[in-house]
Amino acid sequence: MALLPILSFPDPRLRIIAKPVEQVTADIRTLAQDMFDTMYDAPGIGLAATQIDQHIQLIVMDLSENKDQPMVFINPKVTPLTDEMQQYEEGCLSIPQVYDKVERPARVRIEYTDLDGQHIDVEAEGLLAVCIQHEMDHLNGKLFVDYLSPLKRQRAREKVEKYVRQCEKKGSSKA
Repeated sequence: MALLPILSFPDPRLRIIAKPVEQVTADIRTLAQDMFDTMYDAPGIGLAATQIDQHIQLIVMDLSENKDQPMVFINPKVTPLTDEMQQYEEGCLSIPQVYDKVERPARVRIEYTDLDGQHIDVEAEGLLAVCIQHEMDHLNGKLFVDYLSPLKRQRAREKVEKYVRQCEKKGSSKA
């Protein structure tokens, strides 16, 4: 088990576009497990490799209450299946203590490779649809605060910077 440092907004590395994973290897499996450990510890329900300064198309997610339904998405592709939009209040491990409503397509198709190298194609709605779109944004160098007004984005930046300073003073790694 390895807990990895999570980049905090406005770190410019969060804007790097992730590259496809060439092959599912033991290193990719280990990284995915370390990402789960990091995500559960944070605590969160999704984590993109970009957030831990690994710029590959890898996402881990667990939307279950008991943290017993881990999902891994390698080289995911998300396609909206409807013009209907849904609004969810989102948060982000890279933007701690900031939450706001974001509107996204209500139903999407997710095409991806799993840790066994199997190609999967599923339709999603609800929380899974929201989370995969949020994490896909990370792989594309975008953050949920980019959907907010400039004023809200600036407030989020200030709140995160203050939070990070407080964590550094306390010697906490949860920044």
